[in-house]
Amino acid sequence: MKKVILLSSVALACGVLFANIFNSLIIANATASDIPNSVLAAKVFFKTINPGNFFRLFSPVTQVLTLLSLILCWQKSKYIRLHLGVALICYVLGDVFSFTYFHPRTDLMMSEPTPDTETLKILSSEWSNMNWVRSFVLFIGVICSFAAVDKFYLPKAEGK
Repeated sequence: MKKVILLSSVALACGVLFANIFNSLIIANATASDIPNSVLAAKVFFKTINPGNFFRLFSPVTQVLTLLSLILCWQKSKYIRLHLGVALICYVLGDVFSFTYFHPRTDLMMSEPTPDTETLKILSSEWSNMNWVRSFVLFIGVICSFAAVDKFYLPKAEGK
């Protein structure tokens, strides 16, 4: 069961990371392509559902699975414990960024009435640049998760 939870946490963390990168490469660029028209189109396109719906589900599940992995593997190795702890901190930090930095900017961009063009350009640029920082933090978490998996599957060295 430990293996299933650990590998599931890594798989979901990769999904969250790559969805975040997709947001930077595709959605942020499309939204910034022809401001204010592109923002108005995004408002219509994301009226029913938006990328936040994905992250509101998979980000907490990733964090819970990583926490469960940390608890279940606590005594297996200090190395695993350290790496899963750092991964969990990175995944939680990604959500802290979301709630404190990204949601307020997205809410402003999608608000009614639509902000002026210059404000939209600033918000879009800030959002896009910081999303790469968030992706990097998530990437560090994924690397740490993989390091924990690697140690989990490595046989103990003889004599240790």
